[in-house]
Amino acid sequence: MDVTQIASLATNLATAKDADAVNIAVLKKALDAQVSVAAGLLQALPPPLPANPNIGRNVNTTA
Repeated sequence: MDVTQIASLATNLATAKDADAVNIAVLKKALDAQVSVAAGLLQALPPPLPANPNIGRNVNTTA
């Protein structure tokens, strides 16, 4: 292997490493944005209605 090929390979690997680091940083930002959107949607939901214990206990068998 030629010396210039080794230098070229090292440069390419360093560039790929930097690109991967940038991609991971962008992914983390996107995930953080999704977390905040999901939290906002959950807070926007109305509170659940209290369960009525009288509903669903009787079955009309003559209908």
